[in-house]
This record gives sequence, C-alpha cells and structure tokens, in this order.
Amino acid sequence: MNPVTARLAVAGARSSAGRLAGIAGGVAIGVCLILLLWGAAEGLSDRDQRAAWLRAQGESAVTVALDADGEAVGEPEPVPLTADAVLLGRSDDVFRDRLIQRRDIAATEDSTVAIPGIAAAPEPGTYYASPALRSLIEATPADQLGDRYGTYAGTIDNTALAGPDSLVVITGATEEQLRRGETASLVTDFTADPYGDKAATYRILMALGGIAVLFPVLLLISTSTRLGAAQRAERLAVLRLIGASPRTVAGVAAAETAVPALLGAVAGAVAASLLHPVAAQVPVGESRLYVQDLAAGPGVSAAVVAGVVVASTAAAAWGTARAGIGPLGPARARPETTPGAWRSLPLLAGLAAMTTALVLTRTQGAPRDGVLQLLLVGGFALTTVGLVLVGPWLTVLVSRAGAVRASSAAAVIAAGRISYTPVATFRAVSGLVLAVFLVSVFAGASSAVEQDEVPPARAGTVQPSLVYAYLDPGSEPARAREVAAEARTLPGASSAAVLYDRPTAASEAYDSNVYVATGDLPGLGFQDTVTGPVAVFDAAFFNPWTVDPVGVESAPLQDMESLELFAVVINTDGTPEALDRARTTVTASGITTTPAMSRTYLDVAGTTRLVHSLSVLAHLGTFVAVSIAGISLAVATGAAVIDRKRALGLMRLMGMPLSALRGVIVREAAVPLPSVLLLSAGLGFLVAWIIVTGLGDPYTMSWPGPTYFATLGLSLALALTAVLTTFRLLRTHTSATATRFE
Repeated sequence: MNPVTARLAVAGARSSAGRLAGIAGGVAIGVCLILLLWGAAEGLSDRDQRAAWLRAQGESAVTVALDADGEAVGEPEPVPLTADAVLLGRSDDVFRDRLIQRRDIAATEDSTVAIPGIAAAPEPGTYYASPALRSLIEATPADQLGDRYGTYAGTIDNTALAGPDSLVVITGATEEQLRRGETASLVTDFTADPYGDKAATYRILMALGGIAVLFPVLLLISTSTRLGAAQRAERLAVLRLIGASPRTVAGVAAAETAVPALLGAVAGAVAASLLHPVAAQVPVGESRLYVQDLAAGPGVSAAVVAGVVVASTAAAAWGTARAGIGPLGPARARPETTPGAWRSLPLLAGLAAMTTALVLTRTQGAPRDGVLQLLLVGGFALTTVGLVLVGPWLTVLVSRAGAVRASSAAAVIAAGRISYTPVATFRAVSGLVLAVFLVSVFAGASSAVEQDEVPPARAGTVQPSLVYAYLDPGSEPARAREVAAEARTLPGASSAAVLYDRPTAASEAYDSNVYVATGDLPGLGFQDTVTGPVAVFDAAFFNPWTVDPVGVESAPLQDMESLELFAVVINTDGTPEALDRARTTVTASGITTTPAMSRTYLDVAGTTRLVHSLSVLAHLGTFVAVSIAGISLAVATGAAVIDRKRALGLMRLMGMPLSALRGVIVREAAVPLPSVLLLSAGLGFLVAWIIVTGLGDPYTMSWPGPTYFATLGLSLALALTAVLTTFRLLRTHTSATATRFE
C-alpha cells in the first residue's frame, strides 16, 4: 500500500471517522466472542480430560469358577490385591443438594499405581480433599460433613479436578472394608476417557453449540464491515473521476476496511484476554472453569485476527470490484436480483440430512459416529445457513402482499424499498431471525430430561425425610443397634430402625422380603396397622422408581435372631442439617456397604451430567444470540439510514414529516419479521427434537418454560430499542443543513 492510498483509507470527515470506528467496534466484539468461545470449547475438553479418572471402572475384584457348561460353581473368590493394582470403591456422597465424588482406595504398601492428584494412596482412616471440599468441610459442623471421611491428609491437585468448585474426596480404606461392598473393583490404570460411550454425543453437541453461537458472531462482523457502503462508494467515485483505475479503487476499498478491521481485531483479542477472569466465573455443570482453561493461545488468537482481517478486506475489495463504480458515481442504485424459490434448497437439504440421521438411529440403531456426526452437524449448519438464505425470498412474498394494501406514503415507500432491495432489507433483521431460531433450538434441547426421573414420594414408598444405607451382613447386629441408638439422639432425628432379611444361599432364589420390628413401622412412613412383634414388607420399598405403595403385614416370627442385617433407616424432620447429620453418622459407622442415601441423593446422583452441563451452555448461547441480534439490528438499521440520507433528506425537504420517515424505517424492519419469525421458532423446535431424538439417548422434550417466552419478549424488545435508537440518527442526517451539504 503506497502512502497516498493509506491516506485515502483513513481520511475523511467526522462521519467517516465514526463509520471506521463502528467497523472497528463491531469487529472487536466479534473477535472477542470468537476467542472466548474457542477458549471455552478447549477448556471444557481439558476439564473433562482432567476429571476422566473419576470414571474408572476397573475389573471385578472376585472370580467365580465355572464348570464345563459355563455355569458358576461354588462361591465367588476374591482376586488377590497386588502391588500393580488398587482396590477402588465408588461411593458418591451428597451434602445438601451437591454431589461429592468419593473414591475409596485400598492399596498394598509397595503399590506402584499412580493415583491422579495425590502422591500416594491414603492410609486407612485418612482422606485427601479438593480445595472446594476442604473449604466446605471447614465451614460446616463436623457432625454434618467432616466426620464422614476421617483425618485430613492433604489436598488433591488441580490437575485431577474438573474445576475450582469440584467436590472430590479420596479416602483410604482397608481391603476388608472395601470387599464388604459389591461395587469395589481392581484398577491398574485410571482411564483418560471422560465420557466413555457418550463421547460421540458430547462431540456432536459441542459442535452444534459452536456453530449455533458462531453464526450470529460472523453475522455481526459482516454487518459491521458494511457500515457506510453508500458513502464509501461516493468517495471511491471521486477517485475514478480523477483517473484511478478500478483496480486502484478496489485496493483503496480494501485498505479502508483493513485498517479498522485490524485495529478492531487486535482490540478484540486483547479484550478477550482481559475478560478471561470474568468468563471463568460462569458455572458450567458442577463447576466453573479455571482461568487458564479459557486461554485460546497466541497461535489461535493470531489466526483468528488474521482470518477476520483477510476475510473483511477481501469482501470489501470483491464487493467494490463487483459494484463497477464509475467516474460519475452511483447515480442510481442498482436493484437487487429478485430472490427465487431456489433459496429454500439449502434449508430443505439441511432438514433432510438431520432427518436421515434420525431415521437411521431409529431403524438401524446408532450409525457409526462419523456418519451420525456428519449428518447432524452438517445438517444443522445447512439449516442455519438456509434460514438466512430463504429469508429474502419470503420477505419479497410478504412485501408484495403488503404493497397491495398499502394506504399511506410511509407504507408505499417501505414496500417499494423492500421489493427493490429484499436482500439488504432482510439482512438488517437476519440477526434477530437467527436469534429466535437458535433460542428455540436451545430451549428445546435444554428441556430434554431423563425419562426415568424419580417419581414423587407417596405413603408406602421412601419418604424425603428418610436416610438409609445397606449394611454388611457380616457385621455384628449389636453394632448396628448401637448405630441406630446413636442416630436417635441426633438433633432433628425422630427414630431409627435396623432392618433384616433372610440369608440367601447362592443356589436359592432371592427373597425380597424385609423384616422390621412392628414398633418401627411409623418411623418408616407406613400407616398400616400390623399385629405381632415383627412386620414384613417388600424391598421394592427402597426402589426410588416404585410408584405403587408397598404393603406391610405381620411376619410369622417372634424375633429376628435368625435373620441377617439388611439396612439401617433414620427418620428425620427433613431439614438439610438433620439429613446430613444422619448421613454422617451412618457413613462413619464402618458397617455399611453403600453410601447413606435419601431421595435427595437419588435426585442429585441420578442427574445426567452431560445434558445438564450442556444446558448451561445452551443458556449462555441464548444470551449471546439475543445480544448480538440486538446489536446487529441497530448497526444494520443505522447503516441503512446513513446510506440513504440523501434520499431521505430530499423527501423531508419536500415536505414529508419526520414521523412519516420514522414510519418507513419501522415498516422496513417490521415487514421481514413476520415472514420468517414463526418459521424460525417452529423450525428451531423441530431441529431440537431431531437432535435430541437422533442421538438415541433416553431423553424426551418437554414444553418450554416461561424463560423461553421471556427470551422471545426480550428479543422483540431489543428489536424495538434498536429501531428507536435510529430515530435520532434519522433526524440528524435528514436535517436541512445536512441535505444542503450533500
């Protein structure tokens, strides 16, 4: 670029400086969002890789001899614990409504197994805690949380934690303690697969979310770089008049866009790095991200800055060369080519691809990951692009119908401009249309819930106030009665009962009957009257998905001496403090084979981590889409006023009132919306249903909540605000002084 060209690129009046500042500002916002989104995507992947070890399943800790027919022979025998393996127990815990990921480990003294986050396996009776859990333990009375785990031995390193809010505890146990439970396994190496069979689903959803949020950002950058296109064309026509070649004019246009685009892109990259601490405060799933997780890296930042600048510059040069600006300038604007029905083809192709994925999943089972990802991700991208492409065609159809019924000067002028430039007219509201589509997709996808939600409690089922844990059948009954007696003395506890069942040999059928002293029935929530010292009911009582009340009747027993331990149940007043005291007492007893449970535990532990984590991202995506839609509409509407200030000023000079000109601007923004707004909302929910159903997971969509309709209302309010903000611009640029200057 020679000095003269550079001077022409940045020179101009105050309006030119404002236009260049607008381009730089739009590009800065876009680049900042792109880098933050890129960093968040990489950070989520890194986070899940760090916490992947918590998914370790290991091998069975017992072996069973088989006969020639493959049938089990005799009792299971424990697999010896060696130095190259640890015995791992997975027994997640709950405090209030938060899940604590607990891993119990038993290892030999010469163990060589590396445990993530700590130097060596903890000694029995000690524990390592994540920083967040350690802070929680220190801030909570010991009888509600800290007494569950033993003596504090150290902190788990951040390299083994998903984020700063992760609640993870690694406790030391003896081999005997872990073998009492049925969940212990032998682990020689901890997994690095964060999602197992859900990995493909995770990649697909992340790709869809990235596309959904990236499109509005690119639309904002594209709209920003078109600011003052008509004014720029006039200035370039002057260059043609003094002898500049079309190639030189295209170079000047490219330089004029490149300078503010470069400044804006660099400013956006700097802003993204400064916003990392703020963005890291947003919780995603069970934890926030570390600040360093959001860093996109210098290479990515440089590539994004260069890509945006090159794309903006090339688009400006190509658009100028295509416009064919002559020495006399754009004396008369060229009408746009009337959009045809072919614009609906990408939209239909995208829907067809996504529907194909759905059909393949339902008829042939889940196809290969690559095929499913191509169909869903590619189809979603085509659908999103197709919605923007089909908008001008639908706008033309609606404007023609409106032109027939136009009864005012503002309506006639607006209808004429829409039919003359349908693409430019729709471009102004395309951000809002895209936002409604994406908000509908996000709302539909985030409404997906597991079909096996825990049903509400009823009489004859586990009550919310109950805390229970299954007992080791080999423990002493006297010890179980001591635990129950201790639990009765806890603040907020009203009763505690020890339950029994019949010993079942390996060759016998399972007996699901549970026995309890008749006097303990009210504490379990039973309302039936039973005679006799011992009552019996079915173990389905403890199944959280039991819907029909479980009945209770008298057992043909006088005592329970011949039975073995089954569970201990504590009835509380249902307050969080009482529930946690009961959990702590039972967990610390050392005679349980499962963590202390309640309906709160089942609700928290049964939550699908993937869907609920990504639902948070859906809300963030909604915020980004709606915010950018408002900004894009304001920029595009303002640019339309600036580009037509001469024509609008002449109309006002001829006597048209300012209110009529305002009516023109409002109609130009309002007419394209009804043509595609309902289509966008319906299409968004259709796409969300295809995605949720096509992934083959046990989820179903529900009707969107009030948040969705509030978001739509906010979108329309932003649209109205964006249009109203241009009224001052309209008054300024159509004044007599401004028109005389033109």
